[in-house]
Amino acid sequence: MSVATTTSGSLPRTSSLIEANAARTFAADGFTLESSPEFEELTAQAVADVVARQREAGITLVGDGEFGKAMSNPVDYGAWWSYSFQRAAGLSLTDVNAFNEPPVRSEPGNIRLTSFLDRRDRQLFPAVYAEAVEVGAVATAFPTTTGPISYRGHDAVAADIRHLTATLGEGEQGFLTAIAPGSAARVRNDFYATDEEHIWAWAEALREEYRAIVEAGLIVQLDDPSLAENFDQISPEPSIADYQAFTQIRVDAINHAIAGLPKEQVRLHLCWGSWHGPHTTDIELRHLLPVILKANVGSISFEAGNVRHEHEFADWANVDLPDDLVLVPGVVSHATNVVEHPELVAQRIRRFTDIVGSDRVIASTDCGLGGRVHPDIAWAKLASLGEGARRA
Repeated sequence: MSVATTTSGSLPRTSSLIEANAARTFAADGFTLESSPEFEELTAQAVADVVARQREAGITLVGDGEFGKAMSNPVDYGAWWSYSFQRAAGLSLTDVNAFNEPPVRSEPGNIRLTSFLDRRDRQLFPAVYAEAVEVGAVATAFPTTTGPISYRGHDAVAADIRHLTATLGEGEQGFLTAIAPGSAARVRNDFYATDEEHIWAWAEALREEYRAIVEAGLIVQLDDPSLAENFDQISPEPSIADYQAFTQIRVDAINHAIAGLPKEQVRLHLCWGSWHGPHTTDIELRHLLPVILKANVGSISFEAGNVRHEHEFADWANVDLPDDLVLVPGVVSHATNVVEHPELVAQRIRRFTDIVGSDRVIASTDCGLGGRVHPDIAWAKLASLGEGARRA
């Protein structure tokens, strides 16, 4: 029996879906995309097609490809985040946002995120980022929190649920992604007194989305790259102890937002950011695990094929893992156009089945493939994932 397989969410959108998103108009706030019955019908059909194609590739736990999260450009690293702007009240467009705000400097015992453009990896490789990394576009402008955060995405998440569940067979389970509070709260905050208050406001709002997905019988994947990649967005580099305390606040917010939900239906996605940069300033997994393992989730999705972090599979054997925790390692990567050989995929999978057993491993992708590699490469990688799982 082969190892179970899944993806980390985003899959390549069809050209018709990208064009339809690009043709949508914005509401009066300037960033909320208007929908229509025709657009919903197009999305529903695209989800049905992408689910069928996942099954053909050998994926056993399917998702909707994040097709309910708008991409209006074939290359888009931010759709997993920007969708949340459509589903939260309390946001508005301002002159200063998360991508053009001034740099911030931290000090021991008081660390804060600096601007995205002031990341330490960017500062070490400015020519690389200017020439090779700055590609693509997001579907909407980035707003700022200017009022109390609350959830307004009930119709949108209901559509996501409807589109995916319509494709599932009897007894088949699927998953939907949703942004985690700590990542959502990285929009600029001009309302709450502290960053922690801002995070908890997002936790209160987003719990409505998580609950809707779980109550529909689906698995909710909490996308939270901020847990790892925040380290690169703190300048100067913080101590490990300070960063662990900083990250614990974000894990506490997750636990608050998922309180009362069945653990086996909650998956946490951890990554170091999907942009194609050097990543020399990434924090090591061994420093994250003591905090990450406090999240009350049933499974953890993480990068294990990315060449900056592949060696860290050994760290999972050096910690006390909950007996019921399922590991969801990425064994094909979004970070390279080279398609992994199925035998390499099988080897990567066996590294984890040797630690926790094959019944507690679901082989996956490092991060979303949609918007990051060419669609033909993405589907070749998924075929290799499926074959590698059969060989493992």
